[in-house]
Amino acid sequence: MPSDPPLLTLPPLDGPPPPGSRVVRTDDGVDLHVEFDGPTGGGGAGGDTAAPLTVVFCHGFTARLAEWELQRIAVRDRARLVFWDQRGHGRSAATPLPDATIDRTGRDLAQVLDAVVPSGPVVLAGHSMGGMSIMALARRRPELFGPRVVGAFLLATSAGGLVETGILGRAVTVVRWLRLLPVYLWGLQLIAPLLERFRRRGSVFGRWFTRRLLFGTRADADPTSVRLVQNLLEETPFPVTAAFYATFLDHEEHSSLPVLGRIPVTVVAATHDRLTPVAHGRRLAAEIGPGAELVVVEGAGHSVNLTRNDVVDRALLELLDRVEAGLRRAG
Repeated sequence: MPSDPPLLTLPPLDGPPPPGSRVVRTDDGVDLHVEFDGPTGGGGAGGDTAAPLTVVFCHGFTARLAEWELQRIAVRDRARLVFWDQRGHGRSAATPLPDATIDRTGRDLAQVLDAVVPSGPVVLAGHSMGGMSIMALARRRPELFGPRVVGAFLLATSAGGLVETGILGRAVTVVRWLRLLPVYLWGLQLIAPLLERFRRRGSVFGRWFTRRLLFGTRADADPTSVRLVQNLLEETPFPVTAAFYATFLDHEEHSSLPVLGRIPVTVVAATHDRLTPVAHGRRLAAEIGPGAELVVVEGAGHSVNLTRNDVVDRALLELLDRVEAGLRRAG
């Protein structure tokens, strides 16, 4: 039986950004919101790199950096912490539709690193789409992994094949065979602003949908956590959701996993995750190789970092132990 998650209040999006936060402008002109915490804290203006280790947190699809609040508390005494909102999410600016892709978020992550962590060892932590962004970075910038990126924490994520089975998988296969996928995606993006206009946030149906897709067993899904995750996900407008949807149909990053095999990695997978099933986590760890440790959380769903934060926090702290031990040996 899991322990009750701690009561958590997410910082609101309205109002001014937190003190010490900064903006990183990408090469295509999108402003990304970045926040800092940890022993050398603020670090906003120039990216303070005095801490011996920096952990950069990448949030999941339709969430924002606040989803890492419990992990922020758990590890803030161990390293300098960097959190960023992916394009179109949270306080970051909207993205042009053609650039709402995992490949682009991997490029964004590289530019965040270049701007605010220009030197020193880095551990990357990614949940769901955030983990996919890390894999895209490994494909695009393999030279970073080993010399600069010295560890990775992959939480409830996948290297590809998310839409291959079940009713949705069969439907997508038929749509592809009929060469109608571009029309389907265009229609989805066309109707998204209309759906947003008439959207009802906080509805009972929204809670049921959140409970069904983001949580595991009955013990995993207390009403407070379900409502919190519902509120978090419903902050993201439908046009952003529709823009990124296509990238998950084509997401394929298995070729990047040998790059991650150069460094210590922890993969956390949840047995009742309906979005990135546990089999995907097992395959990730197997393909990364001996440097990967797999943590399987029984009964948990996709929001495992909020509902089983004790397990997730411990796994992240143990990864930092492994990374620091390796740095001592190398130094």
